[in-house]
Amino acid sequence: MAQPARLGRGGRWGRRRLSPAAPLQATAEQAARWRPWMQRALQLAVLGQGRTSPNPMVGCVVLDAGGQLAGEGFHAQAGLPHAEVGALRQAGERGKGGTAIVTLEPCCHHGRTPPCSQALLAAGIGRVVVAMVDPDPRVAGQGLAQLRAAGVEVLAGVCGAEARQLNRAFIHRVTTGRPLGILKWAMSLDGRTALPNGSSQWISGPEARAWVHRLRGQVDAVIVGGGTLRADDPLLTSRGLGPREPLRVVLSRTLDLPPQRQLWDQGPAPTLVVHGPEASALGRQQLDQLGVERLELDLCTPLTVLAALAQRGCNQVLWECGPPLAAEALGQGCVQQLAAVIAPKLLGGVAARTPLGDLGLVDVNGAQQWDLQGVERLGVDWLWHLNNSPGEIHP
Repeated sequence: MAQPARLGRGGRWGRRRLSPAAPLQATAEQAARWRPWMQRALQLAVLGQGRTSPNPMVGCVVLDAGGQLAGEGFHAQAGLPHAEVGALRQAGERGKGGTAIVTLEPCCHHGRTPPCSQALLAAGIGRVVVAMVDPDPRVAGQGLAQLRAAGVEVLAGVCGAEARQLNRAFIHRVTTGRPLGILKWAMSLDGRTALPNGSSQWISGPEARAWVHRLRGQVDAVIVGGGTLRADDPLLTSRGLGPREPLRVVLSRTLDLPPQRQLWDQGPAPTLVVHGPEASALGRQQLDQLGVERLELDLCTPLTVLAALAQRGCNQVLWECGPPLAAEALGQGCVQQLAAVIAPKLLGGVAARTPLGDLGLVDVNGAQQWDLQGVERLGVDWLWHLNNSPGEIHP
């Protein structure tokens, strides 16, 4: 990456003391000046993908007082030092009087790690450039205010759209109390996910299946229903293609589940079975004997399951469920993104299975319109990315 031009301390881009009430938003000219460095910080942030939940992905670049690169860092995993701390350690004394470019507002509260705002002040940083304000109520502008009150120059809004897209799942969880949901399915060209006799392996090709494995390694949990567990006996792992394995979640209100399934083996990945109060005593006993974690909810629905997963620190979940549960999740607003793999095959069959159950529609004009974000080729198959909120970019 070509290094941006030197930025001296004097003149227009030099350090200046601001009052705590000074505007934060960078001008168009300032944003253009800092964009190359912020883009580098965003590249660093992505290195933590799949490992940072419940935290966001964050990258940081520290320049010395002369505008030269002094340190870089990213948040590698929840519980480990934040991006600013890593970059400041690398920069050492060269950070004094310099600039920190961070993809997200520095935290100002004590969690598993100390506040990054205090680390920046202790290092003598003179200017902080951020992409976006942290929507977490524990921060929400207070980190920037703390820096400005100490005389640090603060600019915000550089590559803001890219930063919000990078942490769309984190933002969704802290603003709604639920993880962002992705609904995925593979179907034939005529919209079938299985033949009338139930045969479905394999509709999609190896490239598409590998893409799904990678996606599982980036989300915090994969959710299926009892019907999928009984019919398909899925493994629901990344097959080693992701940075880690997701929590495998089974939603089963009654616990009418087989005693032998791949998900009961906790070696490859952990499994959580969520059920309602009506769950059978036999089902409870069976899972307890197998050592599978259970969670009982007074009302076992997609919405309540997501609220429980948010409490466990999940930012993003993948729905790999059958038609009835998929329709229920959509109906309760638990899906923000669709990933539809379309294979160039015709399966036919009036009774053949389709991706969704009944959505309760009585008029075609009442159907929700999804925003197509992109189409990509996966071997012989096509992957369609769609969002329910226009303007976002597919994962």
